[in-house]
Amino acid sequence: QVQLVESGGGLVQAGASLRLSCAASGRTFSSFTMGWFRQAPGKEREFVAAISRNGYSYYADSVKGRFTISRDNAKNTVYLQMNSLKPEDTAVYSCAADYSVLSRDVARGNKYNYWGQGTQVTVSS
Repeated sequence: QVQLVESGGGLVQAGASLRLSCAASGRTFSSFTMGWFRQAPGKEREFVAAISRNGYSYYADSVKGRFTISRDNAKNTVYLQMNSLKPEDTAVYSCAADYSVLSRDVARGNKYNYWGQGTQVTVSS
């Protein structure tokens, strides 16, 4: 089994930065495609960013240029650096993982079998 634990959420003002972390259990972290998704109240879950096992990164248009996803395989951790936060970024952010997610599918949550519990990010105006 793979367990994912997110951390780093919080309440910040618009324009601030936060860095989310997602620590994964297991010895095969380097083989995972890792994704970040978010869900705001009353809205559907949406893709934020993903990083392949080879280090290729993918972003939703809404966060491109502001968010950066990275991974540290030695620490079994994926990060989401969020800069220039906006009130519309407010959501529960969850990380997801799976062994084989095609590049065309990284934005599809149903392609990931492992999910964390999520961490709340609230951006005030």
